[in-house]
Amino acid sequence: MGSARPKAPGRLPGALRPRRLSVYLLGQLIGPVAMLTFLLTSVVWLVNILPLLNLVINRGQSAPTFLYLILLLLPTLLMIIMPIAFFFAALFTLHRLSGESELVAMASAGFSLRQLAMPVLAAAGIVMLLTYLCALWLMPAGQRALRDKVMDIRADMAGALLNEGDFNTPTQGLTVFIRALGSNGDIKGILVHDNRDRKRPITYLAEKGILAQTPVGTRLIMLDGTVEMSEQGGKQLSVLNYKSHTINLDQFAGPTRNTLRKMPERYLSELFWPPEPDVDERTRNQFFAEGHNRLSQPLYAIAFAMIALAAVMRGRRQRGSIALRLTMASLAAAGLRIAGYGIMGLAQRHPALVSLFYLLPLLGAGAAIAVLAGYSPTSILARRQLQAPA
Repeated sequence: MGSARPKAPGRLPGALRPRRLSVYLLGQLIGPVAMLTFLLTSVVWLVNILPLLNLVINRGQSAPTFLYLILLLLPTLLMIIMPIAFFFAALFTLHRLSGESELVAMASAGFSLRQLAMPVLAAAGIVMLLTYLCALWLMPAGQRALRDKVMDIRADMAGALLNEGDFNTPTQGLTVFIRALGSNGDIKGILVHDNRDRKRPITYLAEKGILAQTPVGTRLIMLDGTVEMSEQGGKQLSVLNYKSHTINLDQFAGPTRNTLRKMPERYLSELFWPPEPDVDERTRNQFFAEGHNRLSQPLYAIAFAMIALAAVMRGRRQRGSIALRLTMASLAAAGLRIAGYGIMGLAQRHPALVSLFYLLPLLGAGAAIAVLAGYSPTSILARRQLQAPA
């Protein structure tokens, strides 16, 4: 007969080893974070892509171009949404595990609060790194490419002219109509009305024409038509017949591209050290505040992780008490993030206040750690009542 060896006290079975429990908790967190990020991003995405959809349709662009444009918006949305999605996902997951008594079973097996916090902080670290990736590189790169592409589309008069049967207004004061577009590129029935100079409007009419891309720009070659010019407020009309007339469509394009990049389009080095020598002090302060804002935004993931832990792990397990704690935690996280957005205006006017960008998430995390350590107002009041003399 074999003698059964007594297990060492506190030794966990293989299925309950802390490392496996940590991996299990991390897996339970990653799924809801990814799902909630996807849902929130999809909702905000739909709102932001409507102007791009209108631009693409009016300019006759293709579906791949529209898909490319909306993908360039994604890093900007993820930078804002990921920490928020992580908070609610962590709060939901920890509450579910607590309600199903999994956290109680882990604690009974020797899984301490510190060990429980490690996978939550690991998930927060992953979210923080992804947020830094979007804030410092993907967002400015995407915004630059998006702005350049939109400027190219607005300047593409050829794309605006290829909507047959419609009166198109590719720019203010210009109306273009094409009756039919042949399969070989020939145009039938052309009307171009230029009313940018209201004192001298010009109307181009042609039986047919060709839209040509030349090395010097887009040209509309019209054949067998007339040019009608109105002068003296419409009192005098001049009509000129022609066999062939070429219009430089580049003159109707929008303004030339501005070389001064906006704040979302700038990398971190360009915010702290603008390459333009003629940037005024006010703009430099705005760039300086934006740079510190990007560096501090991912830190909210750590603060949100600690707030979620404090809301679920500390307090009574009655249903009303849990609902109150979850509500208070959500309000605290929302207030913390709104306060972070409110600092932006102050920091732009007073650059010395940029330290508040980092102080807010640190205060939020510190307050949550104090609650986890048993220093919440409710716990302090309860201890004082117990210590009070009878």
